[in-house]
Amino acid sequence: MDLLRSLPIGLYLEQPQTWLHKLDPRVKFFWLMSFLTTYLYANWQWRVLLVVILILATLIARIPRRVWEQQMGWLLALCFFVLVILSVSPDGYGINYHPRLPTKQQAVAKQATPSPAIAPLPGSTPQDYNYVLFDKAPVRVTRHSLDLAIRVSTMVFTLIYSTNLYLLTTAPEEITAAIENLMQPLRRLKIPVTELTLTLTLSLRFIPLVLEEIQNLIRSIMTRAINWKKLGLKGAVKVWLLVAERLLENLLLRAEQMANAMMVRGFTSPSEHRVQWHNLRLGRRDWLAIAFLILFWGVRLAIGTEV
Repeated sequence: MDLLRSLPIGLYLEQPQTWLHKLDPRVKFFWLMSFLTTYLYANWQWRVLLVVILILATLIARIPRRVWEQQMGWLLALCFFVLVILSVSPDGYGINYHPRLPTKQQAVAKQATPSPAIAPLPGSTPQDYNYVLFDKAPVRVTRHSLDLAIRVSTMVFTLIYSTNLYLLTTAPEEITAAIENLMQPLRRLKIPVTELTLTLTLSLRFIPLVLEEIQNLIRSIMTRAINWKKLGLKGAVKVWLLVAERLLENLLLRAEQMANAMMVRGFTSPSEHRVQWHNLRLGRRDWLAIAFLILFWGVRLAIGTEV
């Protein structure tokens, strides 16, 4: 019942203030975009390294354990199940692998018949290469299936946890100010930058309200001790449709209350009611983070590209 509250997805941690909180939101935004893009066309070593970097950043930042323990645990468990399921799943090639080296019977028969000596290729050394890594019915793991499993599992962890870590250590107002500052050149194309950033801020503020309404409705269903077996399939569908309808009504009511609160405070339009969200200024920590970001991309281009 309290799973949504124990997993703070999209929520901002106000206290304690870690060194990640004190970084400029624009720098953190570029770090987030780097995590979301560097895994493209990357080898499996780099993808695993991204997961390790995210975990180490959480530990070094000294974020309270109660904040990330359950969320990281559930996410790691999900990625582990994805890794296992895709590893034992068919690789999709639909081919029967045949080893490059001859079997023992073929080798004995070949030695019995004389053949002209063939010089080995320069630089060639015998290697034990196996496409099938594990094969005991019904479990069969190939190199392609294992590579695909590592790609998908690490991608899921990187996408979800990097975004959540950014939202956890960056206030919605700071995110709005950073994006608005980075989108300033679009004003020349007559794009409503302020309206877009204001919509983003209200959306981020609305996420906790949605989670709270869902949790309240789940509690209301559990306290009524409904006998689902007696209801049957049609009865259960009707109940959940009523719950979904009630959820939509509550969310629309919350949105209306938020709009009324803005109108009472004299907010008519973003152009007339100018709000200074956050004072953006680069400090020593920010320049150090930028230097590490350049090094990060250099390592990615040097050793992280898939051959």
